[in-house]
Amino acid sequence: MIRPMTSNDTRHVQHIARKTWSATYDGIIPVNIQSAFIDRSYSDAMMQMRMEKTIVLIAECEGTPVGFANFTKIDNDGDSELTAMYILPDHQHIGYGRKLFDYILSMLSDAQQLFVYVDVQNQAGRAFYEKQGFELLDVFGELFDGHPVETAQYVYTIQSPVGSY
Repeated sequence: MIRPMTSNDTRHVQHIARKTWSATYDGIIPVNIQSAFIDRSYSDAMMQMRMEKTIVLIAECEGTPVGFANFTKIDNDGDSELTAMYILPDHQHIGYGRKLFDYILSMLSDAQQLFVYVDVQNQAGRAFYEKQGFELLDVFGELFDGHPVETAQYVYTIQSPVGSY
């Protein structure tokens, strides 16, 4: 089941983010940088802000949250950004990501494009987005909390801008 996040889900989302980051970025991003990022980005205050300013969806298995997705509301250009999609490692590759993505698309039917940024070394994440139909736009270097990383920018076209063929 996919549903909007409530404040009762905060601890679950924090747990999912920590577990998934640890499994995904082991050997890619140092553990201390991962921990600092998760502590800051998934604090109680930030979770409240995410629920107020963006859309957070929960994927459940038998009533327990096993994944979530976070995306921005449609901006003036008709774009949205998928800022996070994490599924607990033992619940990956069984359809939760696809269900979250389909639900996101149903909520963004008036949008033109959905962007996502993925660490180049996150091969599983990149493969997932490419399988859903995202197109690679760019790869660029940047600093993530002082750690150099390469980031892949992807776009999913939801609908073409009016007047383009």
